[in-house]
Amino acid sequence: MRNAVLLPNGFVLTTDNSAGIGEKMDDVVSTPDEIVSYFAARVALLEQWASSATPLSIVVHNFSGYQSWDKYVTGIEKLFNEIGVKCPEITGSSETNIETLQSAIAVTMLGEQQEEGFNEFRWYAYGKPSVGEEVVKDEDKIANLKKIREAINMGLVHRVWPVGSTGIKGECKRLGFDGYLVDWDVEKSAGPATSVLLGVDIFKEKEAILHFGQYFKAISL
Repeated sequence: MRNAVLLPNGFVLTTDNSAGIGEKMDDVVSTPDEIVSYFAARVALLEQWASSATPLSIVVHNFSGYQSWDKYVTGIEKLFNEIGVKCPEITGSSETNIETLQSAIAVTMLGEQQEEGFNEFRWYAYGKPSVGEEVVKDEDKIANLKKIREAINMGLVHRVWPVGSTGIKGECKRLGFDGYLVDWDVEKSAGPATSVLLGVDIFKEKEAILHFGQYFKAISL
């Protein structure tokens, strides 16, 4: 994992940030603040799951001004509502002394690791790598966190590993193997974890394929 720190007593700290994306005139990408915080929280949450942890609290670092705070909170709450999990308490601070020209936000989660047993699994890629405007335009093609949460609870998935800027190929190397997919660009950035590597129970692969649907591909080694 890139954005996770293992703390004493089984606590896990994860974070993600973005800048130049939002509602300010000088932003590089014009996007509602709710969407910006939603995807920042999405990455931080996936990093929690990758550490087998459950988030307990959330800290928002808002550099966009007081007018963005409520929107950022709404986006984070939307994420947890979608996966059917109560949103942890949100705290943080806003830059109100200096008016910034571009939007900037960081979302940090503190979670607690859960005990996990050993299970045999096979790696799959879920969600096509997407960046920039593709993330919103092709929303139906990116990994759905509610489905991932359900699959974990059903025992279909034993490992979660979000894909970042190094693409599927880069994350496979981090995990210690060379993987490829015939139909997808494995070197393309997945932006805010639009693609996720999932360790699927080898005895439940058919069930997992039905559960995740079209954008779910076994990784060839």
